[in-house]
Amino acid sequence: MEELNYKLKKWRKKREAILKRDGYLCQECRKYGRRREAEMVHHIKHVDEFPELAYTDSNLISLCNACHGKMHPEKLGKH
Repeated sequence: MEELNYKLKKWRKKREAILKRDGYLCQECRKYGRRREAEMVHHIKHVDEFPELAYTDSNLISLCNACHGKMHPEKLGKH
């Protein structure tokens, strides 16, 4: 199984397709009636545990940075 590289064209194309699918809006914010631009594409099931789902549309969701940070509290302050 290939390791996910966020700089590869394959990922950049997938990321753009997911953002477009989600209307470039954070899907977590939408649940609460807010409209915030999505800046990240998040893996619902984490890539390190489920590498086979790295490019699977149903495992990807568009999020704003704030919501992505809530999904990954372990990464806060490490960017």
